[in-house]
Amino acid sequence: MKTMNNLVKSLQYFLVISAELTVLFLGISFLVALGLMYIPKEKMRIWLSKRGIWGNFLGAVVGALTPFCACSTIPMTLGMLNAGAPFGPVMSFVMASPLLNPIIISMVWVLMGAEACLIYFSITFLGSILFGFLLEKAGYVRHVKDIRAGSNYSDDNHDLEDALQYLNLRIKMKWAFSSAWRDFRAVFAYLVIGVAIGAAIYGYVPQEFVVQIAGPGNPIAIPVAATIGVPLYIRAETAIPIGLALSQKGMSLGAVIALIIGGAGMAIPEMTMLASIFKKQLVAAIVIMIWSTAVLGGYAFNIFL
Repeated sequence: MKTMNNLVKSLQYFLVISAELTVLFLGISFLVALGLMYIPKEKMRIWLSKRGIWGNFLGAVVGALTPFCACSTIPMTLGMLNAGAPFGPVMSFVMASPLLNPIIISMVWVLMGAEACLIYFSITFLGSILFGFLLEKAGYVRHVKDIRAGSNYSDDNHDLEDALQYLNLRIKMKWAFSSAWRDFRAVFAYLVIGVAIGAAIYGYVPQEFVVQIAGPGNPIAIPVAATIGVPLYIRAETAIPIGLALSQKGMSLGAVIALIIGGAGMAIPEMTMLASIFKKQLVAAIVIMIWSTAVLGGYAFNIFL
């Protein structure tokens, strides 16, 4: 009987969370794609050309507005550097893009609550600004490789997207939904895997075990979670439903957030692509900054929540 109850609980969790994330992902992706048609890409380039802390702020804003995966973030990063954009704002963009895109923010809001979402956004946004500012001040621009290939990628895409600004609303909406559906298909497997693992944890993992290993009473749970997250490639779309299940079993929210930031911010494919345009010193600095943000963010969660 207990096994049957656990199976029913797992299936209910899987169906409910899958439905919520599907609607959320498609809806937010559609709105973001539609909204970006009204923001000229040249304006984004102008924002990223600002110097000083204001430029870092705008770099983080652009990263938060653009739900890019690594395959899009890295060519755009290279294109901006080749176009002469200041190093600091571009680094703020590099950090903000995987951690602050609207889909992740919406997932945290819906699954963990508005207060958790506000803290997550504040930590990662401020971390992105500080990240770019410190790297520029430390002179890490010297660790950018002299590579020119790939800069046309962003130009070609910008020309296509800029052309969409002159279409009527109906065509824009159709294109936006197509874009949302294409993005959803790309992450569908990750969503299913994450929800399935979360459902198994929710139905079968004893609460006492999770509390003992990663509960609020374990002072090293947060740095351990961040350390596990950095080399473990888990997209945020996968990590968030897993983290939700773990938090419901007693894992501290701080450890959950540390795992999400570490895993989503340091995706192995992204690090590999970054190594093609940055020297190892800069890649190592990026890893350290993401890990530090994950740890500080985790402790902030436990303090404020």
